[in-house]
Amino acid sequence: MSTQVLDRDRTGERIRALGPWFHNMNLNGVWTAPDHPLGDYPAIKWRRFAHAIPADLSGKSVLDIGCNGGFYSIEMKRRGARRVVGIDHDADYLAQARFAADVLALDIDFRQLSVFDVALLGERFDVVIFMGVLYHLRHPLLALDLIRAHVAGDILIFQSMQRGSKDIAEIAEDYPITESGIFDRQDYPKLHFIEHRYAHDPTNWFVPNRAAAEAMLRSAGFGIEQHPEEEVYICRCGVPPPDAAVYPPRGGAR
Repeated sequence: MSTQVLDRDRTGERIRALGPWFHNMNLNGVWTAPDHPLGDYPAIKWRRFAHAIPADLSGKSVLDIGCNGGFYSIEMKRRGARRVVGIDHDADYLAQARFAADVLALDIDFRQLSVFDVALLGERFDVVIFMGVLYHLRHPLLALDLIRAHVAGDILIFQSMQRGSKDIAEIAEDYPITESGIFDRQDYPKLHFIEHRYAHDPTNWFVPNRAAAEAMLRSAGFGIEQHPEEEVYICRCGVPPPDAAVYPPRGGAR
């Protein structure tokens, strides 16, 4: 790790050069996204569920999928995690994350990698963070299956934007094909497909209601232990379904 030794003015210059930022962080007294439309984000969200994460992560390994500017990777390292790996497909976000970690003198491994290629990491992590990613994916359940099959070792911290009903339907194990009314219920698990754009963002594809978010987690083999914030779930690895649609690393044995 090469630590950046910069004064406040130089730090500000680098922050502007690396912008725009989605994660607002204080680096050498300079905020990276002081005019964020969501306020002091993601700190305002973090404060609502930070109590549900172990305060001491000594000896633990952490994988932050879709790390963006590195906010959550940094918070995990601040809690003493032995090893933190942050991955993102976006090179600009990774440049921001590396700069932030350097300024804060934190040893974090940032890599350019898609969630669909997590098997290439070749290891399981004690804690996996998967926040703010699901609804940006064209194949969201596959992503959860791959995380469970290849990298999740114990805890999953999950968050997704949710829209629609917040109620949870009581779902039977099976229904006859003549039953169609269940699908009209707003509390039935639903993934809302966005063909064009939502919030001016062409990468928003599938937005679940609360029932769908929880059902998808269970379907991929994650047991929900806590729901500390409206969109955040703390899960433990259960037994993955035997017919999950997962695949081995590219170039690996078939």
